[in-house]
Amino acid sequence: MNEFKFKKKYGQNFIKDENLINKIVNSAEISKESLVIEIGPGMGALTTKILDKCKHGIIYEIDTELKDFLEQKLKKYDNYELIFQDFLTADIKEITKKYNYKELLIVANLPYYITTPIIKKIIEEDILADKIVIMIQKEVADRFSAKVNTKDYSSLTVFLNYHYEIKKLFNVSKNMFYPKPDVDSSVILMSKKTEKENIKDINVFNKFVKDCFKYKRKNLRNNLKEYDLEKIELILKKYNLSLNSRAENLPLSVFIEISNSISI
Repeated sequence: MNEFKFKKKYGQNFIKDENLINKIVNSAEISKESLVIEIGPGMGALTTKILDKCKHGIIYEIDTELKDFLEQKLKKYDNYELIFQDFLTADIKEITKKYNYKELLIVANLPYYITTPIIKKIIEEDILADKIVIMIQKEVADRFSAKVNTKDYSSLTVFLNYHYEIKKLFNVSKNMFYPKPDVDSSVILMSKKTEKENIKDINVFNKFVKDCFKYKRKNLRNNLKEYDLEKIELILKKYNLSLNSRAENLPLSVFIEISNSISI
């Protein structure tokens, strides 16, 4: 692969450290009952380790120039499907119907430029894997795993925390990749929640959370002018919050309680 031309538009930074590869795969606790989706296998560094452990693998790669290399590298395996397609356009629910499995996992070294759209797709299309182990830009990992009352806490943090318990496992130096990216990475584990608070109307909840964070530096009063502020303030007061609070001050449970109160 010395002649391979890395494509910046696809965010191609491939892992070159064997210990790191093993650490990521072991973090996913893959079993022979697992269906594993990998997004962006690159040169297959993670892929072979995944296929050694799983029942079936579904591998999405957008760069067709990797086709011959990957097919050659994976020729000894018969438990995978290699799909050359943009993951964002794929019908994941439809393809997973073909397989029998006990748990759905997503394990990937995600391209930085497309991390958030991929995670949004997983949430919005209700794919909801049992576990997701992904290596992403460290700054993005901080946002995904952010706590209330911190600057990294965002609408996406709230959405993710409704569906998943999120834990940052470890940081990864940019020196572990070829070509070397500009920033360091982190590996995070997202475990699907078995019990979730009831949301009356998910669309109302999604819109309300987005509106709360519409202007990051503005308080709730300014971001929620179209809402019944008196009703919202009654709930906020129960938690020593007010309309002068910012969205980053509200825990998930308060977002849910308010959205349920304004749902018809």
